Amino acid sequence: MSLWADIKARYKITKAFRAGSIYKTIGSGENEKKILPKIHSIRTTEHSTEYVFTLPTGLNPDLLKKNYFAFQQVFGERIKLEGEFKKYVLNVYQKGADKVLIYDGNEIKKEIENLKLGVVCGKDRTGNYVAFDLLKQPHILIAGETGSGKSTQLRSILTTMILNNKPEDLQLYLGDCKKSEFHIFRKVEHVQCVLSNGKEIARMLKYIKKELDERSDLSEIFEVSHVDDLPAEHRRPYIVVCIDEFVMLRKDETVMDILTEIVAIGRTLGVFAILSMQRPNAKVLDTTIRANLTVSMGFKLRDKIEARIVNTPDAEKIDVSGRFIMNSDKHYDLQAPYLEMEEAKNLLNPFNVNKQPVKEVHEEKPKQPKLTEKDVFADVNE
Repeated sequence: MSLWADIKARYKITKAFRAGSIYKTIGSGENEKKILPKIHSIRTTEHSTEYVFTLPTGLNPDLLKKNYFAFQQVFGERIKLEGEFKKYVLNVYQKGADKVLIYDGNEIKKEIENLKLGVVCGKDRTGNYVAFDLLKQPHILIAGETGSGKSTQLRSILTTMILNNKPEDLQLYLGDCKKSEFHIFRKVEHVQCVLSNGKEIARMLKYIKKELDERSDLSEIFEVSHVDDLPAEHRRPYIVVCIDEFVMLRKDETVMDILTEIVAIGRTLGVFAILSMQRPNAKVLDTTIRANLTVSMGFKLRDKIEARIVNTPDAEKIDVSGRFIMNSDKHYDLQAPYLEMEEAKNLLNPFNVNKQPVKEVHEEKPKQPKLTEKDVFADVNE
């Protein structure tokens, strides 16, 4: 950073300190003196400018939260302030961060190659990917209005799982309540079923419940804390249950009870849930489910209430498709990879197989008889 740029940057943050009364006052009258936070460093990159500063001893840190608006008035809304007690880091991001992030399978593979069941979320404002292991941070909630990027994120996450895991190691059970998103996965070898009828999704979840019980029994018999530690002959594949617009199943108590059980005990049994909805509802997302959905992704939401339900503050302020707030180990402001439907089909094509019986039932097609419970999951009883 040049001397002039450094002077200009220091002037701006000092202006924010003064505008927000973020300083300690000693003395009075003509002897009054204002002690501003000490600026330790200013670093500029292609994507952002980073300010590191410390508060004067004795200054209440709550002033930063209370008068956060002063930073927004000086630097704009594309900022993030992190820290506690004394030391803080302010990042001011460039507008260039709003560019569409095209899905790149090779780049994403590098990000998750050391993870057992990797999920790439997107890039932060500094241009770095953020990824996590579903085994360590199980269960995902994705919420967002139509056109916000929620459906594309689901497509990206599921495609990435398929591309980077063997069918014998991963099974996907998909519920598509909107009947619009998951048809491209219907023939993929990893996918055990793609269902859109509420009764069939309930039947699928009963099967998952039976699998949970069996895995729990095996863990107890062999005295292990995780299914990965079972003897080789008893190993089970990871199971991911993904239901789009699961709020449509809210009236089925059995379904909601099983989903609650999956998110409560599924991690150690190798069973994970990805749930999505357009309009977060506190009655549907009760405290048990919400507490166990360890990763929340809030795309554009209608208001603060919905953002609070998903625990993704400021998601109501998002004005860019594909941008979202993620809450996991901390809060992230990310841009999701954009994966077009046709590109996803091309990537999935090598994994497509002909399957019998047909996995998805369309009641409107009389030529294709509706599968009975016995046909789909023969060992699951009502």
